[in-house]
Amino acid sequence: MGFHGKHLRNGRHSLEGQIYLVTTVTYQREPLFVQWNACCSVARGLHQLTHAKLLAWVLMPDHLHCLVQLESGSLSDFMQQLKSLTAVSFNRALKRTGKVWQSGYHDHALRRDEDLKTAARYLVANPVRAGLVRSVRDYPFWNAAWL
Repeated sequence: MGFHGKHLRNGRHSLEGQIYLVTTVTYQREPLFVQWNACCSVARGLHQLTHAKLLAWVLMPDHLHCLVQLESGSLSDFMQQLKSLTAVSFNRALKRTGKVWQSGYHDHALRRDEDLKTAARYLVANPVRAGLVRSVRDYPFWNAAWL
């Protein structure tokens, strides 16, 4: 018997100060983030987030990866805010309505033995591994706190 997103969230808890690697995908995995103004709108939304420190992020054509440290509230609350702010910004910029994000998300709490900067480098190198660019320097839609 397979598990659905709702069942995977049973027992999930969030810890303030904990660092999470989070991935969320667009509604029906549609490649919404291919236009410059669409990506800029999502980036603006990311910079409006509260209750967490966004350590690194990369916006791919059909998903978003974030490395986030919770400061208050739950990871679920943070993700709800992230999806809401970025969807409103995206829809406004493209003069459209409709869903932007699939419900749910995948998260991984970093363990003490996992190197934070290594995780961030891996995250922002996603466009290179996906064959979108040859170098991270060539991909504009990412950021990391260590720059």
